[in-house]
Amino acid sequence: MAKTTTTAAALALALGTAISVASLPASADEMKMEKCYGVALKGQNDCKAGPGTTCAGTAKKDYQGNAFKAVPAGTCTQMESPTSPTGHGQLEAFEETM
Repeated sequence: MAKTTTTAAALALALGTAISVASLPASADEMKMEKCYGVALKGQNDCKAGPGTTCAGTAKKDYQGNAFKAVPAGTCTQMESPTSPTGHGQLEAFEETM
């Protein structure tokens, strides 16, 4: 009985370690983040949501142009943003036309 318990514990530990390692980024480049304006949902921005707001979680509406979300580097301008002039996230804050 003890051998079965030890084997099960060892398998569980090995599986947990494998899952942890698999979730790590493959390179240092994947860990780089950039500020992406106009993609955060209401109350889910990372910081800076323009005049009248303080910091994280203060965006007053979805896709607010002066509020950013930290995203993996290189992905911002591919993310959808219905308020953006280009229809995608921006690397700098922008004024909304809506």
